[in-house]
Amino acid sequence: MIAKLSEMGVTSEMAYGAGFVSIGLAFASWFASKKAEEAGLDRADRWGIFIGEWAPTFFALGVALRLEENQK
Repeated sequence: MIAKLSEMGVTSEMAYGAGFVSIGLAFASWFASKKAEEAGLDRADRWGIFIGEWAPTFFALGVALRLEENQK
């Protein structure tokens, strides 16, 4: 799967960038949910945690892609 992503042009820098963007998006979604919805802090926390869980996946893909890039 990693080799295929690399062949498709996905780089480790892209994956790392997506990880950092997801951290920012987690904060933004938490803040927006807290202000816009009447459900309260609990729902805002769930939104932030849901999106925040993407970051480690993107960083792990970045590491795997970096290893793939170094093998070439």
